[in-house]
Amino acid sequence: MRQYDSSSEVERIALERSGKPLSYQPAEKIGVIEVPDFPSLGQLTALRFLEWLQKNPHGVISLPTGKTPEHFIRWTTYYLSHWSEKRVQRGLCEWGLNPEKPEMKDYTFVQIDEFYPMNPRQENSFAYYINRFYFKQFGLAPSKALLMDTWTLGTPPGMNLGDIFPEDLVDFSLRFRLPSSEQEEHQYQALLAADRFAMEYEEKIIQLGGIGFFLGGIGPDGHIGFNVRGSDHFSTTRLTPINYETAAAAATDLGGIEISRRKAVITIGLQTITRNPTTTAIIISAGESKAKVVSEAIENVPSLLYPATALQKLPSSRFYLTQGSAVSLKQRSYHRWRNLSPLPETVVGRIITDIATTKKKRLIDLTEEDICQDHLGQLVRHGQEKAKELSEEFKARIKKGIQQPAECIYLHTGPHHDDIMLGYLPFIVHLVRSPKANHHFATFTSGFTSVTNEYTQNCLATLEQFLEKGVLNELLKSGHFSQRDWVSRNRDVYQYLDGVAANRPEMQKEGEARRMLRNLVELAATEDPVLIKIEIHRLKAYFAAIYPGKKDTPFVQKLKGMIREWEEELLWGHLGINCDHIFHLRLGFYTGDIFTPEPEWERDIRPIINLLEKVSPDVITVAFDPEGSGPDTHYKVLQAVSQALQAYLEKNPEKKVTVWGYRNVWHRFHPAEANIFVPVSLNSLAIMKSAFQACFGSQRSASFPSYEIDGPFSELAQKIMVEQYAMLKTCLGRDFFYNNPIARLRATRGFVFLKEMTAEEFFQEAALIKRLMERE
Repeated sequence: MRQYDSSSEVERIALERSGKPLSYQPAEKIGVIEVPDFPSLGQLTALRFLEWLQKNPHGVISLPTGKTPEHFIRWTTYYLSHWSEKRVQRGLCEWGLNPEKPEMKDYTFVQIDEFYPMNPRQENSFAYYINRFYFKQFGLAPSKALLMDTWTLGTPPGMNLGDIFPEDLVDFSLRFRLPSSEQEEHQYQALLAADRFAMEYEEKIIQLGGIGFFLGGIGPDGHIGFNVRGSDHFSTTRLTPINYETAAAAATDLGGIEISRRKAVITIGLQTITRNPTTTAIIISAGESKAKVVSEAIENVPSLLYPATALQKLPSSRFYLTQGSAVSLKQRSYHRWRNLSPLPETVVGRIITDIATTKKKRLIDLTEEDICQDHLGQLVRHGQEKAKELSEEFKARIKKGIQQPAECIYLHTGPHHDDIMLGYLPFIVHLVRSPKANHHFATFTSGFTSVTNEYTQNCLATLEQFLEKGVLNELLKSGHFSQRDWVSRNRDVYQYLDGVAANRPEMQKEGEARRMLRNLVELAATEDPVLIKIEIHRLKAYFAAIYPGKKDTPFVQKLKGMIREWEEELLWGHLGINCDHIFHLRLGFYTGDIFTPEPEWERDIRPIINLLEKVSPDVITVAFDPEGSGPDTHYKVLQAVSQALQAYLEKNPEKKVTVWGYRNVWHRFHPAEANIFVPVSLNSLAIMKSAFQACFGSQRSASFPSYEIDGPFSELAQKIMVEQYAMLKTCLGRDFFYNNPIARLRATRGFVFLKEMTAEEFFQEAALIKRLMERE
């Protein structure tokens, strides 16, 4: 077994700069290095990788795929491309690296995993990613790489694994039973070939001396590679099914959960990673959304429930984390806050609320002993008094949630078309009841990646049926589908909603067909029925020729985005909001690429400024996810809104704007972070569920779901609201709700949490998140 040099000056310097030890004993069982922001995470990882390469010529490396390594790839590419420049050399020297550039072609690359079956020419395959970033950008040699064949392995001449496994369904029972048909015989032989390949792959890694440098992310269930929750810590390379959480995380890349949940994978095992005791294994994680799985991996003893605990046997295993990802590490949090006096009120609120919910006590019933028994509670001074104050503060926040100003211009904004609904629709249901309130809704991206090819084809088929019947011909001749005719756009919406009310699917389908026809009239720039039919046939041929998950042409991207826009217009039509109060900005940074560009002033920010000038809102709402949590789109929209609002207020200094930050299925506010608590009744929950099912046709089947629930996002949003109610019911006591003189509070079964800010407070918060995500 090869002895690798795992010593690191880079890590020593990083720890010194962080001011924290490698681990807080006895809680942390793997070394942790914290960095302040996402780019710093990528830079540290790149420097450690390059340092390892210098110390271990001709070594064996395994690198990850996906979005997590974005900054690692950028920094490594930058260093390799500018190695000889004096400024770069100075920077490398400061981190302890020597001037000699690693010969990238001398290292052996080991692929970590791949979907099975998967055509390596597809842009959503890991093979394509490796070729693009690690071979072409880094300069690693394909001839020295161990790669996974999941397309031709064990197939008869002229066939591939896509032919062998129709619809990608891999029947693992064939490992244990006799094939019953020629197709199953082919499948059996393919499974044998895959198992043989995996065994030989493992043996090749052993002959190489084991993996010397392993870099990976951590999945929503804590998986490393595709070693999902429950994987044996002595597992080796194998063909295996995946669990729901992993399939949900892969749904966007593969074109929907319908496809990803059918996939099997070939993955190296946990023993493959840890076999060589001198291996350097690094797990990188950014953002609070990963904090729970990170703490489970670091603070638990080795367990099948937490795959990354297998890394504890490696002396040089590490977690490189942003502060958000480290927030749930208990002793680390204690040491972070213990020197602050006084503690920030938000931190005190979090600590006391968590103690109350853990002990299942009302805030006013907490004793000093209750609070001091908690590790973090020891930091709180006058804890019992603080708990009583917090109880009153929570009641005030609830009062604020039922007494909002009526005479107001609202601009509700969302990155995607269902974000507003999933965040706080129950609040909007109450706000729109005031005739003095004026509501506008804006979605900043076109959201085309959330519409499957199958759903788009179904919409086209519906349109084709109505064209064949001649139902829409008179409307075409009358100019009904003129692009800027708001009256006729509203008629499409109300045609559909009348069908929902009457429980007549045919009326709904006609409304859907009208809008799809309107979309094609705009995109194809024709109202000729013959040319429209030709366009439909062209689109059908397009979808028949592409694979799910492939980046669409601009025409198809716009068409899919228009489907999402139609769905949003249906939703707000429920509440009487016409199309002229709904804005679809289609910002250009949203490209569908794995690494999307940053917002630009003229392309992305100027349209938001123009919208603000047009609406002149008193209240603007924004999706307000913390660093590295939620889709990348949420963060970029947040920054674009912040810059646009600053520019707008500089031009209109007399204008006062209040900002409401909301969160939905991607991340939650802790009660201590929010300052408006909106009660949610069963009636409001029912409205949310029925409206989502009626309006968001492309999302009914939950093709791109959360890993937290196997169902549509509306169900997850309800689950979150109910959990937030349960937390407040514990903190305030059930009698506060059950015996409350206000009927709306007696009817409460859920809560929406919002964070109200002045414009200046919002700018400060957005700037903080920007520093964490985009350090220069």
